[in-house]
Amino acid sequence: MPNRLAHETSPYLLQHADNPVDWWPWSAEAFEEARRRDVPVLLSVGYSSCHWCHVMAHESFEDDAIAGLVNEHFVAVKVDREERPDVDAVYMEAVQAATGQGGWPMTVFLTPDAAPFYFGTYFPPEPRHGMPSFPEVLEGVKDAWADRRDEVGEVAERIVKDLAGRSLAYGGEGVPGEEELAQALLGLTREYDATRGGFGGAPKFPPSMTLEFLLRHHARTGAEGALQMAADTCEAMARGGIYDQLGGGFARYAVDRAWVVPHFEKMLYDNALLCRAYAHLWKATGSDLARRVALETADFMVRELRTPEGGFASALDADSDDGTGRHVEGAYYVWTPAQLTEVLGAEDAALAAAHYGVTEAGTFEHGSSVLQLPQQAGPVDADRIASIAARLLAAREERERPGRDDKVVAAWNGLAIAALAETGALFDRPDLVERATEAADLLVRVHMDESARLTRTSKDGRAGTNAGVLEDYADVAEGFLALAAVTGEGAWLEFAGFLLDIVLDRFTAEGGALYDTAHDAEALIRRPQDPTDNATPSGWTAAAGALLSYAAHTGSDAHRAAAEGALGVVKALGPRAPRFIGWGLAVSEALLDGPREIAVVGAPGDEVFQELRRTALRATAPGAVLASGAPDSEEFPLLGDRPLVSGGAAAYVCRHFTCDAPVTDPEELRRKL
Repeated sequence: MPNRLAHETSPYLLQHADNPVDWWPWSAEAFEEARRRDVPVLLSVGYSSCHWCHVMAHESFEDDAIAGLVNEHFVAVKVDREERPDVDAVYMEAVQAATGQGGWPMTVFLTPDAAPFYFGTYFPPEPRHGMPSFPEVLEGVKDAWADRRDEVGEVAERIVKDLAGRSLAYGGEGVPGEEELAQALLGLTREYDATRGGFGGAPKFPPSMTLEFLLRHHARTGAEGALQMAADTCEAMARGGIYDQLGGGFARYAVDRAWVVPHFEKMLYDNALLCRAYAHLWKATGSDLARRVALETADFMVRELRTPEGGFASALDADSDDGTGRHVEGAYYVWTPAQLTEVLGAEDAALAAAHYGVTEAGTFEHGSSVLQLPQQAGPVDADRIASIAARLLAAREERERPGRDDKVVAAWNGLAIAALAETGALFDRPDLVERATEAADLLVRVHMDESARLTRTSKDGRAGTNAGVLEDYADVAEGFLALAAVTGEGAWLEFAGFLLDIVLDRFTAEGGALYDTAHDAEALIRRPQDPTDNATPSGWTAAAGALLSYAAHTGSDAHRAAAEGALGVVKALGPRAPRFIGWGLAVSEALLDGPREIAVVGAPGDEVFQELRRTALRATAPGAVLASGAPDSEEFPLLGDRPLVSGGAAAYVCRHFTCDAPVTDPEELRRKL
């Protein structure tokens, strides 16, 4: 006789419609029945193409004796995870928290109030490989429910509380404060490689978002240890083989702890994030190395990744032809002593080998070496080294280039726009600001439709078919906000606002949490939602940063509240896993500092106005936003009611709804920021 699943539409549920188990679909009525009978709920979650789901169904749910045990002592609820991913996600999180692993079929025992208290995945019909049999599990749960109800209730209550804490930690449970950020710094200190810079062991990835947190933490608190970790890591990477000593730009990661041998692929997102981090290190320290690496990395992106349409390509391959017809990783970048001699002659080759760490044995494969900048024993002839580098670069240009992935990804271009705009402004390179503006124009023309919805990719100036995800909206908004500050053009602030309104409207969940796909995106098996920063800022933390900046520009309570809600996850994860939420920590530093709102008013040609603008752009105050232009200009909300002082240019600095008196002296402004 068919059970209650016979009228369902899910193929998976229909596969169980003729089981002797008296299945219920997920419904309030099922839990009411459990309450009426005073029995637990057996929740079984699977999907139609799940191998072990079918095995367990055949072994246990089609077995009359096991079905009799289930029907007598439980209310059995069957869920198709593809039909109800929300139910699946809630209980899968509980299973993973309790057992350290999850999977399907998922078997969970619940109280009639839907609180889970015992978990598993597949259970065999008889004991096997150290696993209890399904009948043993059923008997054990039945006995616990009958004889140790208080204990079951306590376990269920504790699990529900833990899960509620987790979900609150994903948003709205307050913002991270001094304590959480200090704990995050302590955690990073423990994982820091004091000998070689960076965090953790091999392979070693450039920690660009963690660097931003360390720099901002130092700027806000004066913590010297934070600045030292950032500066030493940046120097170690810049001297290592992970950095292209001839052409600029960073490889994806180093296979060793000392940054010597990279995985030679070069990604747009890594270079955009690191370009910006080195520019910000220069703001903090004035380091010549930081300035050089920021500019060389910006020039690399423009020279090697810029597309004819003005956007930036995704990546360069790791391998290329080594001259013998074989495609070999690193062939474009590595050198032997003999190759140096061929290009430079014996005397300069010897100097180059010493300068760049090229050895007879080699630091890479087949006696070749990755160019590095080992610590020098004494002074070097800078002109001679520059001549050597130029000749090696010219010779390298004759080699077959690595392939280029020419698709333009909206999010990664947003990161590049922010990096190029800021680097160009800091180092008086208007050409870099122009390249950032051209990429932003491409995103508006090709990636954005009339309702400001984004397409994730384009190629050859033609938009792809995939809808933008949260990181696209967040990173493009971040790029536009940086461009607005640097150019003084309020249109970029307006475009950022369009994108962030869509984030508020289509990507938000309750309690400040964010989804990776829009509410109306193509329905997937599971709506993705990941707040952790990996190779790039997560969409979640990137959105928090852009929302916070936009709120500082406009005074919008809705955007600030959304930013604060999203940062609840940093309160939870920052102290426990700081390396995996670096951008979230950086945004939290901005929130704690204000962020500061800077308005600079004056005439464009006025030297004092320009100097005040430059000073504001060089501010180290975490996440500070800048609006500049004529007094009462409608380009930026921050310029409203900001008059000139004695007929001349002035800067206004506000934070936490309080404004200082206007200043007209750039040096005084620098001290404030």
